[in-house]
Amino acid sequence: MSQQTAPLILVLCTGNSCRSHLAEGILRAASGDKLLVASAGSKPAGYVHPLAIKAMAEIGIDISDHHSKHLDEFLSHDVETVITVCGNADQVCPMFPGQINRHHWGFDDPAHATGTEEEQLIVFRRVRDEIQRVFGAYAAGRLDEAAKSVL
Repeated sequence: MSQQTAPLILVLCTGNSCRSHLAEGILRAASGDKLLVASAGSKPAGYVHPLAIKAMAEIGIDISDHHSKHLDEFLSHDVETVITVCGNADQVCPMFPGQINRHHWGFDDPAHATGTEEEQLIVFRRVRDEIQRVFGAYAAGRLDEAAKSVL
């Protein structure tokens, strides 16, 4: 499947600084070129949290080139699936052109972690690992589904 025909999966959270970028990176890595994956926020923070970048680098996924963006940037795109990873984004999420699926899988916001950088990083790792379990399973299911439709 080429990049042009791959379905677009949009991962949303409020600030688009942590959870949605963790999920975007994990889903992109797990699905290869079978899915186009992007993330956005309803109130973008304007940056990707440095500890999110660090936590992902620990598992071999580079999100250092990601940037925070508003969900409105995708209103003219054919978004096949929208996945919200926080309650606020789930509540304000619009319908997108071509949208077929919508899922809500909520995760704690690691940006609210307190303490030393190492203590905060522990929270980022926990949330990253939770997201990896859910989005890894989702990617496996989508890849199985795509393989069956080819047969």
